[in-house]
Amino acid sequence: MTQPPAPAPLVQPGPPTDGAVHPGRPRITELRLSAFTTHRRAVLPLGPLTLFAGPSGSGKSSALRAYEALARLGGGAGLGEVFPDPVACVPERARPDAQRRRGFRIGCTADGPAGPVRLDVAVQAEPELRVVGERLTADGLVLLETALRDPGKRAVQAAWHTAGPTPVTRGPLPDDRLGTALLPLRVAGKTPGQRRVLAAAEQMVVALRSVFACDPDPARMRGPVPAGSGRLLGGCGNLADVLWRTRAECARRHTQFVAAVRAGCAGPVADVLAGPVADVLAGPAPDVRARPNGTGSRAGALSAALDRGDGTATDLRRLGDGELRYLALALVLFTGPGVLEVDPAGEVPAALQTLTVLADGFDRDLDVAQRHELLRLAARMCERGHIRLVGAVSDASWACGAEGVTVVHLSRD
Repeated sequence: MTQPPAPAPLVQPGPPTDGAVHPGRPRITELRLSAFTTHRRAVLPLGPLTLFAGPSGSGKSSALRAYEALARLGGGAGLGEVFPDPVACVPERARPDAQRRRGFRIGCTADGPAGPVRLDVAVQAEPELRVVGERLTADGLVLLETALRDPGKRAVQAAWHTAGPTPVTRGPLPDDRLGTALLPLRVAGKTPGQRRVLAAAEQMVVALRSVFACDPDPARMRGPVPAGSGRLLGGCGNLADVLWRTRAECARRHTQFVAAVRAGCAGPVADVLAGPVADVLAGPAPDVRARPNGTGSRAGALSAALDRGDGTATDLRRLGDGELRYLALALVLFTGPGVLEVDPAGEVPAALQTLTVLADGFDRDLDVAQRHELLRLAARMCERGHIRLVGAVSDASWACGAEGVTVVHLSRD
């Protein structure tokens, strides 16, 4: 499996913003792909707004998948749920050992009140999916370390820092879960060492939680949709249902959203309408705003349209792919965990949480004006500190040097 290290990715940060100086909010500042799909020993720095740039096959999407996988593991999901096809994550040229074992390694760094905390995870993909090693460190001190001692048992041997009469506590942990996410249930927090372990683990888990992976699919956004939860899905196919909710809940935010749509869509845009199909196609009307009986109202098919200001309503099915993707991504940036289909850390105050949007194909189908307007909007929202964005683009020449943007260049080599 050993290969020479790949060249370090070329990073081009834009001018700094205050988005990086929110010490109370844990945040992921580095993604490490030691051996994952096409990546070998890759270290990817992450700012408030980061773009992975590179040609097809350079590993942009797989880097986003690794981030999402760590987030789901941090939320307590099992390995089988997070990696339904684990063999696809193993580097292509990785050779099995004498026991026919192959796997992959990923990790990240979370910064926050506890300082930089590193998490590294080794996963065996064959012959059985399991965690075979995990390490949580801070300031060079190992706070948690696990290892697979007995392949016949579905558990790893864990050791965590205590710094009391017994410097290290040992015990088994399941081999299908992230040990870091389980520590708050296993560590009492009675000694300074235990409290340090808990602070580091909780910082990592909070930083990883509240991730929304988004890749709007225009084909699913054009037709009417049934009324549902009012929470946006990753493919944005239920966009009309979510717009029906958001335009009624916050007039100020909806006004800002309409202004962004106006900047990225062709023709005049006086409003963005949403509601039952018949009402929307009839044009602007007072009852289009209402969402009776809460977000779960049974209203039949819902649709959305652009109000042109002259009595004409342009149904979403008439918009181009770029307009639809732009509209969906703008809505994501204006909303939060309560509107997006994410798993927020409910036990953590909202002021200490940061929503991270993973946007694959961030620039797909967008024209020059749409790209720049969406980037400007993303930078403005990320600057406030409550949202971070990691996007994948094929060419970032249009974004290099933009204020608040960190560009990480990937290559096929």
